[in-house]
Order: sequence, then C-alpha cells, then structure tokens
Amino acid sequence: MGTTLFGRMVGLVVGAAVVAAATLLWIAVASDSPEAGKAPSEGLILGIWSYLYALEAPPFRVLWAAVALAVLFAAGVALLERRVTNKSRRSSNARTAPLAPKIVMAATRGTYAGPVRITVLIPAYNEEASLSATLSSLLSQSHRPERVIVVADNCTDSTATIARRHGVEVYETIGNRDKKAGALNQVLETILPAQGDNDIIMVLDADTTLDAGFLQAGVARFTSDRALMAIGGLFYGEPGAGLLGQMQRNEYVRYSAQIHRRRGKVFVLTGTASMFRSRALREVARSRGASIPGTPGHVYDTLALTEDNELTIALKSLGALIISPSECTVVTEVMPTLGSLWVQRLRWQRGALENLGAYGITPPTFRYWAQQLGIGYSVIALTAFMFLILLTLLSIDAWVWFPFWLGLGVVFTTERVVSVWKGGWAARLLAVTVVPELLFDMFLNVVYVKGIVDITRGRQGTWGHVTHTPPAPTQTAPEPVASL
Repeated sequence: MGTTLFGRMVGLVVGAAVVAAATLLWIAVASDSPEAGKAPSEGLILGIWSYLYALEAPPFRVLWAAVALAVLFAAGVALLERRVTNKSRRSSNARTAPLAPKIVMAATRGTYAGPVRITVLIPAYNEEASLSATLSSLLSQSHRPERVIVVADNCTDSTATIARRHGVEVYETIGNRDKKAGALNQVLETILPAQGDNDIIMVLDADTTLDAGFLQAGVARFTSDRALMAIGGLFYGEPGAGLLGQMQRNEYVRYSAQIHRRRGKVFVLTGTASMFRSRALREVARSRGASIPGTPGHVYDTLALTEDNELTIALKSLGALIISPSECTVVTEVMPTLGSLWVQRLRWQRGALENLGAYGITPPTFRYWAQQLGIGYSVIALTAFMFLILLTLLSIDAWVWFPFWLGLGVVFTTERVVSVWKGGWAARLLAVTVVPELLFDMFLNVVYVKGIVDITRGRQGTWGHVTHTPPAPTQTAPEPVASL
C-alpha cells in the first residue's frame, strides 16, 4: 500500500493544503496595521510584588478572521459528513454499497438467521506476559463467547501453552509473513465460511482486557439492529509507565469522550477490541480487488500498516453502519518508553496516510482527509506558539502579562481538565499543569511530520513490537486442551 504515485504524493497533498490554510490566516493578520504599542502598566500584589501588564487585545478583524476560518472548517466538515452518512444509509445500490442499512434490512426482512453467537479471535505474537489477563477478562464476561481461538503467530514463547491451559482453542499460523493481518486472514479463511449471518467475529488484542459487560452490550446492539455491521470498543490506558503513561491515558480519555459526544460515530474500529457481523467480513473479502483495495478473498489488507483503520474505511466504503457504544470499553497497553511510543505512533500516522493514498478522495474518506488537515494545521499553530513564547523569553527583560491572553489560557486549561475528568485526580493534575501535555503534543507533531516525509520519500514503514516481561510462574492445575 502507498506504492502508487498518488500514494507517495498524499503527504505532499496534505502538507500543501495545510500550509495554504495557514498562509490565508497569516495574510488576514498581516493585512491589519497595528497601532503603536503602549508602555505596559505596573501593578503591585499585596503591596510587595510588582508586575507589568498590558490591556491590548488583538484587533477585531484578526479575531474575526481566526474564528471565521475555524467555524467554517468545522461546520463544513460536520455538514458534509452528515450528508455522506445519510446518503450511505439510504443507498439502495447493492453494487457500490452492499452493506448499506437499507439494503441489509430489505435482504433480512422476515428471515431469522439464528441467535447472535460470538467467536473471539486473539492474534498473539509472543504474548505470554499478558495473555492470561486477557483470557481471564474474556471468560468472565456476563455473556460468555461461544468460541475463543488464540491465533499463535510464529510464537517462540509459551503463548500457545498458556492458551491451552485456559481451555481455549489454539490456531498456529503456517508460514505467515504478514504479521497480524496475515495471521487473521489465515484463521478467517478457515472459520468464516461456516459462520451464519447473525454470527459475530470479535478480534481482541492479546494485551487488552475487557470490561465485564462488553460482550453483553455488544450482543444487545447486534440483536436490536439488523443493519449494524460492526462495533468498536472505547479504549482506556492501563496503569503504569509513569508520566508518559499518564499522558497516553489522558489522550485516550479525551478520545473516548469525543466519540461519546458523537453518539458513537466512530473514526476507527480499534484493533484492541472490535466485533464484526460475519456478513460484513465476507462482503469485504468479496470486494477486495474490485470496489476496495486489497487481495481478493482477504478480509484484511496485508499491505496496510494499520489494518484496523484500513478495515474501517473498507466497511464504510461498502456502506456499513458501525458504532462505538459507551458501554463497550476496554483497557489496553500504553507504551512504556519514548522509543516504543515513537514506533507506535509513526506506524499509525504512516498507516493513515497510506490508507488515504490507497482509497483516494471519496465521500467515505473525506472525514479522514479533513482529520489529517486538522492535525497538520495544529502542528503549525502549536509550533508557532511555542516558538513565539521562546522568542519572547529571550527578548525581554521583564515579563508582561496580557489579561486577554490569560483569559484564553484559563478557558484552554479548563477545557483540558474537564475533558479528562473521568480519568481521576492524576489525569486532572497533569492537565492543569498544561506544559507537559504541550510537550507531548509537540512530540506527536514531530511524528506527524516524520510520517509525511517518510511516505513522500517512499521509505518502508515498520511494525514494531513491545516485549512484555512474563509473569512469575504459578502452580496451576492442568485444564482440557483444545486445538483448531
């Protein structure tokens, strides 16, 4: 994926659009003639500490330009996304949108495909340290799955042994060189043909634990809505990893809150834990190489660095209805070091750009293009802000407080704290300090720029894998062994 000319040019397309938008705002600001500056006033706190302050605020013209651009962009994206969604739901074209709700409802009207049954696939590559916790959370669900298969992919540790000890099936891949996507394709080719239209395939990462009611909530959703094709979990970060881990947990809490405000309208069906109606996966496999990219017969595109993001776009391109309900939550790993975080986020960014290059500019991908443009614009804005702060510190002898900008800062800080409120006191304390999270954002900005540069230069993306420390061995009575 991403080897076509357009695939390599996608980074330049995004970068050029972002720079053009920033230039428009700069022109609007530069066209205003500022008044001569006034000397700052001096004040005292408790009659002891003196400070300087200035009451000047940006001209109304500048404020209007900035607010207008932001509102127009946000409103435009929201309105177009709503139009695309409504058109997809009402589509009756079985050739271009075979999974559209109107088509699915018509095809299943008056028929009963049986109860909703769940088969869980757990792709695992040397996951002996985390697999037990994952299986325990899965097997203790209020609604237990009918079948659990651990897909042991080229494992050299005791992953398969631990899986059998828990009494679940094990599928060991043969000659797989396509990592997670290839491993899942192998097992899906084996089990998918026998699945009924109401049967659910769940893909669960081996380092993820489910909240107790995840499966029950998912089954209820699928049972009540025949048109629903997939459910993605809302993910939260696991404890640990110090300040870096808390930054990632804050990020995940904000993302979950954003999806909640969107009433479950999901950006990506997370690879950590997602459920798919078997009908949807079969349609994806049939459509590969025709209406969507990929190898015919494969559910997952093995050339995609981010197989979950690619599958989400594939389903949306076929008209599928997908959501992330607030009841379906999971706890997933956080990267313990900056190095592992760099590899993970660079893969995410490269994968997102490559997916856009493969699918092009279409109504289902418009929201993803807008997301990349928004990230790029924020890179320029935050970098310029940090540069100006540093330049100011180096250029003046005494700091001057500007009440207007302090007011905006209070609003910004309040939003940061409120948006992570559910994360607890540690999350709120980190958010109120502001600076650490701004530095974290700058780190992600560098990753974004690196992703654009790499894909433009045609550099090969890498997967990356975090090795976990295995738990201390315990004496456990042997349980029945199952194999696929």
